[in-house]
Amino acid sequence: MCGIVGYIGNRSAQDVLLGGLKRLEYRGYDSSGISVINSDNSKISTQKSPGKIALLEGLLKKKPLGGNIGIAHSRWATHGAPNHINAHPHADCKKEISIVHNGIIENYEYLKTSLIKEGHHFLSQTDTEVIVHLIEKFYKNNTSLEEAVRKSLKLLVGSFAIGVISSRKPDTLIGARLGSPLIIGVGKKENFLASDVPAVLGSTKEVIFLEENEMAVLTRDSVRISSLNGKEVIRPPVHISWDIAQAQKQGYKHFMLKEINEQPKIIENLLKLRIKGKRVIFDEQKIPEEKLKEIKNIFIVACGTAYHAGMVGKYIIESICSVPVSVDVSSEFRYRNLLLDKNTLVIAVSQSGETADTLAGIKEAKKY
Repeated sequence: MCGIVGYIGNRSAQDVLLGGLKRLEYRGYDSSGISVINSDNSKISTQKSPGKIALLEGLLKKKPLGGNIGIAHSRWATHGAPNHINAHPHADCKKEISIVHNGIIENYEYLKTSLIKEGHHFLSQTDTEVIVHLIEKFYKNNTSLEEAVRKSLKLLVGSFAIGVISSRKPDTLIGARLGSPLIIGVGKKENFLASDVPAVLGSTKEVIFLEENEMAVLTRDSVRISSLNGKEVIRPPVHISWDIAQAQKQGYKHFMLKEINEQPKIIENLLKLRIKGKRVIFDEQKIPEEKLKEIKNIFIVACGTAYHAGMVGKYIIESICSVPVSVDVSSEFRYRNLLLDKNTLVIAVSQSGETADTLAGIKEAKKY
């Protein structure tokens, strides 16, 4: 899990991006980096560092990046060691395109081999770098940057949320997602990309949540969304009612300590929200009450600490509802012979909402 931020507007991109990264540091702190299109010569300048975001901030104080459009990344390493070379953003051969990525590209080795044969030169051991070289491959002749990104993403197998800028198109920021979260912050004469809402709350509370297989093209004054097949999508922003203070550590040394101490209040608030008189309310699930009464067994699917939460849920549900509950580790659930039918309820639990095995388990369950 990594954190990505993008900005286009009239303010210092470096300052906005660093502020957003700090609010996403819980998503990864192996390394971080930032790319900005220089206001003077339209070239891309990049600075990155292994370690926490404070180290990147120190480098930028010594050598700031001037410009009003850029992308940034905090990394939790998957492919390649957590070092300077593997830190994002990554660039194409000509240093004209820069990309940040959250996700896993499963067929990157095949794509990398093909691109090397075509003459592309790779610097890192990451799966991400194949994406920027694919964009470079297609971004020529009369092909637009948007179309080059679209063609590249269609070749990928796996998950991604990306932010892309190019010195050849210095008034455009592109984002796209499949299997990893990406939101758009809508401001006045400025727009944002981010992995999660807290990154943009200091600047705007108007947010558009990109859905699967969608792409967004951002300028200072506009946001245009389409499917990866090119079909236009109309979706108004959602107003975020909570504030930035609720997304901070609030005096705790670590986010984990904050989460532990918040649990009693969160449970109280959830019960107040969901219990009205003698009724339990889950209207947004749109499951008819008569359908719920037909449920004969329940599967809870999760990984890590979410799995342990599922174990607690099993005992609570069985004691209250007298319905048998099985708890499965997502990576095992998706590969075994599932005994599911129309009267089975599958509950997926994920802290991040993007656990790959859990998402794959949901896909598998939907086949029954």
